Amino acid sequence: DQIQFRNTVLVDLLEDEDQILARMKSKTRYNIRLSSRKGITIRRGDGNDLADLYQMYANTSVRGDFTIRGEDYYLGLWRTFLGDEPLSEQDPIAQPLIAEYEGLPVAGAVIFRFADRAWYLHGMSLPEHSEKMAPHLIQWEAMRWAKSQGCTVYDMWGAPDVFDESDSMWGVYRFKRGYGGELARTMGAWDYPAKPFFYHLYTRWVPRVLNVMRWFGNRRTRKISTEDPN
Repeated sequence: DQIQFRNTVLVDLLEDEDQILARMKSKTRYNIRLSSRKGITIRRGDGNDLADLYQMYANTSVRGDFTIRGEDYYLGLWRTFLGDEPLSEQDPIAQPLIAEYEGLPVAGAVIFRFADRAWYLHGMSLPEHSEKMAPHLIQWEAMRWAKSQGCTVYDMWGAPDVFDESDSMWGVYRFKRGYGGELARTMGAWDYPAKPFFYHLYTRWVPRVLNVMRWFGNRRTRKISTEDPN
């Protein structure tokens, strides 16, 4: 299994907004405009939104059947890069975006930026009002925000390792390719087994331990995803 994605989708932000839109697939442009017409609004979030974002992320992971880390991990990560942590001395390099319908959150994303690049690392949504295509509008607003911050590349972070419709990431990949980006391939992360015997033990037993940890983590996530945020 890959630890870090070998492949990703990069959207060029050097052109103006009309040109960026023109490169997108027609269905993606349609969904962006549909979302706005259906009453979805996007606002920039702050530290007060992070707990709600995590609950949406937990809900998304349960529906999508993928494993995420615990709440403390993400809240600590987001707060640190937002500059909210007391010991943080860096300028904010993360921006939460919240999609709302009639004042209630229905989707979100946390975008990171550094130098001339922005990354879409975490996206989340609720099943309610999914027909309003809020995630499509969030991506467009994220690109506009990244461009306003001087970024020239928007990295959609992650594409399948094997390009086959049976891949579990194929639906996500199709969503990302709709924005007109280019597929970028890298060599990925590799292990160098300095001590082959211990590496053999590691590769044999650690996955079993991780599976147990994921089982407990998924139970915790399912519980959080069903809690009433109010």
